[in-house]
Amino acid sequence: MLLEPELLGRLERLQLSTRRPLAGRLSGEHRSRRHGTSLDFADYRAYNPGDDFRRIDFNLWARLDVLALKLFEAEDDLHVRLLVDVSASMGSGGKLRQAARIAAALGFVALVRRDTVAVHTFPSSGPAPTFAGRNATAGLFAQLESLRPQGITPFASAAADLLRRPGPRGMTIVISDLMTAEWEDTISRLPARGDDLTIVQVLDVEELVPTETGDLDLIDRETGERLAVSLSPDTLAAYRKHLDDWITRIEQRCHQVNASHMLVAADEPIESLLMSQWREEGVVR
Repeated sequence: MLLEPELLGRLERLQLSTRRPLAGRLSGEHRSRRHGTSLDFADYRAYNPGDDFRRIDFNLWARLDVLALKLFEAEDDLHVRLLVDVSASMGSGGKLRQAARIAAALGFVALVRRDTVAVHTFPSSGPAPTFAGRNATAGLFAQLESLRPQGITPFASAAADLLRRPGPRGMTIVISDLMTAEWEDTISRLPARGDDLTIVQVLDVEELVPTETGDLDLIDRETGERLAVSLSPDTLAAYRKHLDDWITRIEQRCHQVNASHMLVAADEPIESLLMSQWREEGVVR
């Protein structure tokens, strides 16, 4: 099971947050920034804690004792594009499992709010499946459960493919360890689509804080290349300095292109991330 039922219940209170104007259709739940759109009633949705109480239909509450929100055609839907790294490097330390859980949580939040979710992978495993509506949750979770690590990290080609695809502006969420020389150029190119961009970087605990010492053979999961190293205290200190510098460069590049950057350890509980840090960063509300 990707997400526990108790967590799903708490995720229902959240909503993905976008800073850009949306191109909606009917009964979405993100306020349109366009002028002159219709305010015709479209549908009801059950009230959840944290929803705007001004949208409650108080007449319905008085008659039937039911708390429900009115939805209108002027409220736009959000197209969420999940770009998940399934390269071989994601196979270490539970990174891909964590990536799938994060994608499931954010995708569930979107589906509950009637947003559309597409799952793209790199390397690509074929056409990106698209899910819409709460009833599509099982299909989304099954798709994410089926992901397996393999191959190299074709980040640039995945971004180019995403940019070529038609569709309205919305939100792109990249979930990857970013262990590719293409990370900087690709992050710089992705905003060309006009989406809100969030980069979720998932790293193994051992990558963040190595505990191994002594003479070791390190093997690149994607290329099979071997490297003999001697992990002395000085070597580990140099590694940590290089890691910190790399993460800082990623944060700076994301800031320059107006993207959010989230660093997540592979064993980190995602509920605390979503309910606190990511709320503060404006990814969810």
